[in-house]
Amino acid sequence: MDDILKKLEIELRIRAFSKNTIRNYIAYNQRFLDFVKKKPEEIVEDDVKEYLAFLLSEKNHRPASVNLMLSSLKFLYKKILKKNIFDEIDTPKAEKKIPTVLSKEDIKSMLDSTQNLKHKVLIEFLYSSGSRVSECVNIKIDDLDLHEKMGTIRAGKGKKDRHIILSEQLVEDIREYLPGRSDDNPYVFSIRDTHITIRQAQRIVKEASKRAGVKKRVFCHALRSSFATHLLDSGVDIRVIQELLGHSDLSTTQRYTKVSREQLKKVKSPLDNL
Repeated sequence: MDDILKKLEIELRIRAFSKNTIRNYIAYNQRFLDFVKKKPEEIVEDDVKEYLAFLLSEKNHRPASVNLMLSSLKFLYKKILKKNIFDEIDTPKAEKKIPTVLSKEDIKSMLDSTQNLKHKVLIEFLYSSGSRVSECVNIKIDDLDLHEKMGTIRAGKGKKDRHIILSEQLVEDIREYLPGRSDDNPYVFSIRDTHITIRQAQRIVKEASKRAGVKKRVFCHALRSSFATHLLDSGVDIRVIQELLGHSDLSTTQRYTKVSREQLKKVKSPLDNL
């Protein structure tokens, strides 16, 4: 079993998967094997179906989480063990939830309540650029062009580079923040000889929302959703927003058209025309 998981790790590393993905794929496969209590070469289709049913009905896992787990199994059994046992296995239907979007007032309150400059810059960066939290914590000083108010995400999702925009206020605060650091760490959001973790970034955002009294459940991705929706409200073309978010498929970006309150408020009810 350990040999198979080691082969999985090596294959994932060769294909340049992120450390987080590698860790998750190994963990998901280990949990599956612990559940079925079989050797990997003995696994059949019914074993996978039984585990899916267990996760969905007994553990109440969300379809998105189960689909991620299923992807990790497919990689091991199809790519490495060459076992074709997934043809009759359907992925759980994903939930179509409306993305969480904060109001401009909520975001301003979060920033006003944050006294720690590093934490304030982090929140500003997430909202100003629409970056994923993983991209934010990995951003390096050399990736920013403060004069042009632009930045570059290196090897983002799908291993693609892309340009991001930086607000004037963010640039001003970064120029104040960087000289005050006591190290030569290349990362913007540094800690010791590396960068802060995703978990630390999530905690910073969550604590800011609590201080500001925001009623919604706030997390880093909500700032990315807010970035996209507020740009859409201000009339920015959706294909430009797609490029800024790094979406390969326009349909992913179009999710935000369903949450734009400003766009909906422009529609006149037919009752008013009676």
